[in-house]
Amino acid sequence: MSNTVLATHTLSKPAGSVWTPLFDFISLLKPRVMSLVVFTGFVGLFLAPGDGNPILQTIAILCIAFGAGASGAINMWYDRDIDAIMSRTKSRAIPSGKVTAEAALTFGVLLAGGSVMVMGLAINWVAATLLMVTIMFYVFIYTIWLKRRTPQNIVIGGAAGAFPPMIGWAAATGTVSVESITLFTIIFIWTPPHFWALSLYKSDDYKAAGVPMMPLVHGRYETKKQILLYSIVLGPLGIVPFWLGTLGAVFGATAALLGALFIATAWRVMRDDSDKNCKQLFGFSIFYLFLLFLAMIVDRCVDFNSIA
Repeated sequence: MSNTVLATHTLSKPAGSVWTPLFDFISLLKPRVMSLVVFTGFVGLFLAPGDGNPILQTIAILCIAFGAGASGAINMWYDRDIDAIMSRTKSRAIPSGKVTAEAALTFGVLLAGGSVMVMGLAINWVAATLLMVTIMFYVFIYTIWLKRRTPQNIVIGGAAGAFPPMIGWAAATGTVSVESITLFTIIFIWTPPHFWALSLYKSDDYKAAGVPMMPLVHGRYETKKQILLYSIVLGPLGIVPFWLGTLGAVFGATAALLGALFIATAWRVMRDDSDKNCKQLFGFSIFYLFLLFLAMIVDRCVDFNSIA
């Protein structure tokens, strides 16, 4: 996923509290981003066939959470120079001096290694391998290689944020299936319009930091066009789990409505790329993904025929 998702998470805590160092390290995990990653990972595990052990399922979700958090911590270590420049990231733990770069890197590496090892030993090595690929993809492909070099950073790098439901499915079944690949693809296509909406109203930040986001390299019009094109693809793609028979009509109807709203919101940005409209698209994109995956759980849990 994504890489999400996104804005710095500020945790409220009493000034001078003994818990302050703990909160500072927790902030390295990007809790807001992690929450969506964990949720989509849980949905993948929940939808997978079979009745799993609740304890092992909990361990699998915790491994996904810590793996995602490890990626965030290493990302903050590497991006500490540009984080100090950008208004939305300058208060993060490393640029603000709350956590040293060395401590953040050590924290991230230990979490990454630990989460993969526990996933392999307690769950299965297919899920562990996918988790390892996710972490490495986010750190080496997106953060180190792509982010500062190409406006396609989000398009390619977005694969990292799309793996969690596939990891959850593999944790339950030990396999990768068409259903889990579909969930991966939905998030992969969702990621560019989500982040490009952010880059439209935060373009000055990215310009100051030298990050070649789409609006800075190809202009605002091309960015808006790409957002709309990806949204048009995402709309019907979100309904695919219904077409495959994985989920029922309730999910299909919800996905169709959410997809139409996403396209309409993207079209409004195409016509008027004011900060207000771009912020609304960014916010709605998070709302869209959450509700889409929530609808998967509701569809699977509730027998609407018996209610009728």
